[in-house]
Amino acid sequence: MTIKVVRGNPTPEELAAALAVVRARAVAAAALPSGAPTVRDAWSDPSRIAARRVPQPGPASWSRTYWPGG
Repeated sequence: MTIKVVRGNPTPEELAAALAVVRARAVAAAALPSGAPTVRDAWSDPSRIAARRVPQPGPASWSRTYWPGG
């Protein structure tokens, strides 16, 4: 694997940090069985928001637009 810096002038410490992250991800990916299903986090599941009612129009409806639990 080749990593190339295409912009900027990173310090040796910044390069070491970036390589540590890349290597850690590669090791973690290699440790998973090839057919293992990935688990999605609940907060990223769009059905948790779609399952709730849509706020009804009214004077305070703007405040509930992004807070479906409110």
